[in-house]
Amino acid sequence: MIKAIVFDLDGTLVQTEKLKAVSYATAVQRLRGLPEPDAGAIEAYREIVGAARDVASRHIVEKLGLENDLRPLMSQYGAGEPWEVLTAMRMDIYSGIVADPKVLRDSQWPHTVDLLRVAGETGCATAVVTMSKRDEALHVLRSLDLEHSLDLIVTAEDVKRGKPDPEMYLLAAQRLGVLPQECVVLEDSVNGVRAALAAGTNVVAVATPFTSAGLHASQIVEDAWTVHEPDKVAETVRRRIEQAQQDG
Repeated sequence: MIKAIVFDLDGTLVQTEKLKAVSYATAVQRLRGLPEPDAGAIEAYREIVGAARDVASRHIVEKLGLENDLRPLMSQYGAGEPWEVLTAMRMDIYSGIVADPKVLRDSQWPHTVDLLRVAGETGCATAVVTMSKRDEALHVLRSLDLEHSLDLIVTAEDVKRGKPDPEMYLLAAQRLGVLPQECVVLEDSVNGVRAALAAGTNVVAVATPFTSAGLHASQIVEDAWTVHEPDKVAETVRRRIEQAQQDG
C-alpha cells in the first residue's frame, strides 16, 4: 500500500534545473569573457544534475578545464579550492535569477497541483526531498505557495550523504513514519532516481527535456515508471498507487 508521495524539488516540481544550468553557463561566460553563456557548462551540468553542489561544481571545473581561470580569484572569494569560486559565482547569479517569485511561478511544472490533489484524494502524506539548502528550498516553495501543502521537507543539511546515496529517502520515510516501499517518489535526474531506487521506494522517473537523455543512457529507467509527458505524471502516480493497493 502506498502511504506517501515524495517529490524531488528541482526539475520535478519546478523547472529550476535549467535555471541552475544557465547560472553555471553565465558564470563561465563572465570568467572567460565570452560573448554569451557557455553551452559546454550547460552540458556538463546536465551530466551531473541532481548531485550535491560541490560535486556539480567539481565536475564542471574538471570538464571545462577551469582550474587555471579560477585559481587567481580564490583570495577574492575566500575560497580554499577553485571549485568553491565557481560555486560562489554561480550562486550569486542564480540568487539574482530566482529572487523574483514570478520567475519561479513561471517555471512551475503544471502537474504539481494535480499531484497534490492525488495525494489528498488517496490520503497520502507528502514530502519534498531536495539537494538544495533549506533556505533555498523554502524560498522556492513559498514562491509557489506550496510550503503548507507538504508534511515534510528534507534538504541537504539533513544528511551526510547526498543523492545518489539513498540516505535522504530513507530519512524521509522514517520521519513520515512509513516504510520506503510505501512511498512513491518522483524524480527527474539520474542521481535522484538512483537514490530513490536504492532506498527501496517506488519510483516515477519524470523524463524532462533537460534530463531525458541522461535517464535513458543510464538505463535505470528500466527499474522505474517513466513519464515523458508532464500532463501524464499525475495519472501515472495514481495508477501506481492503485496497483500497489491491488498487489497488497
